Amino acid sequence: MTQPHISDLSELQTAYEATRRVTVATPLLESAKLARLCGAARVLVKPESLQRTGSFKFRGAYWRVQRLSPVEKARGVVAYSSGNFAQGLAAAAAMSDVPATIVMPVDAPPAKRRGAEAFGARIVESDHGDRPREEVASALAQKLSRDAGLTLLHPFDDPAIVAGQAGTGLEALAQLKAMELSAPDKVLCCVGGGGLIGGLALAFHYQAPATQVVAVEPEGFDGMGESLRQGQVARVATGGATICDALQATAPGAAPFAAARMAGVRGVAVGDDAVRQAMAAAFEELKLVLEPSGAVALAALMTGLVDCAGETVLVYATGGNIALEDFVRLTGAGAL
Repeated sequence: MTQPHISDLSELQTAYEATRRVTVATPLLESAKLARLCGAARVLVKPESLQRTGSFKFRGAYWRVQRLSPVEKARGVVAYSSGNFAQGLAAAAAMSDVPATIVMPVDAPPAKRRGAEAFGARIVESDHGDRPREEVASALAQKLSRDAGLTLLHPFDDPAIVAGQAGTGLEALAQLKAMELSAPDKVLCCVGGGGLIGGLALAFHYQAPATQVVAVEPEGFDGMGESLRQGQVARVATGGATICDALQATAPGAAPFAAARMAGVRGVAVGDDAVRQAMAAAFEELKLVLEPSGAVALAALMTGLVDCAGETVLVYATGGNIALEDFVRLTGAGAL
């Protein structure tokens, strides 16, 4: 099997120089309360929920669209997504006048579907029944690619996507330097298929090699963690449902796994109750609205799954695409 390409630092920097012109430089938010809770010296949160389209996905999608040839741009692209990549790709494609077709599971959050449609994407639903929805949606996207001559874009298993997502790591390191702070001891990051953690792990590997990067996944969907433990891409047999709709990949992509493994990433998994508590804490302490998938790294910090005693910790809050009624239902919030 051909080994996936792993971008070097110059490739990551090239991607970041292009994407930073159109992305939001999301801030670093410090919380003394969260630091006291986990015994850390400092806790900083990078809210990619404030990125264009409400998640980090826009970074990688924009860079991948820029890598298309003129012929590919004219024909259009197709991808599958439960929502956040759908919106990121739809926005990136619209900015370059590229027609975008996106396969979304029939049970994807309606708010995410509406968001992708608002950018002009054509949505095709996939009905997965009892099968893993990622597999069904992927198969349909591949069929549409063959039948219509569209360029198939993978939401995470693509070296260009990984390189584009690395911008959030390079950006955080530059922000820390501007604040006259050293690189963090640990970075906690939400993981689905692995595109984000593959990219930011490379960014820290090249520029702050002493930093430990931790992949945080929902229980039952910890394909990246299991793969890292086995030393090869492994698929997990899910043991049930999760409220983290965007993190239901049963295995990481080969490209992000290769990057994460080279960078020494390790994995942990959190349950839904911890995620609900993290969503509420983000709202109350940081004034952030996070979807469940965007709060799993914060959940790992709050539950003590990662030993952060005396350390500086950077936590990625990766997405905030959630309807108000769902946020209230999941957090148990009262009148707002």
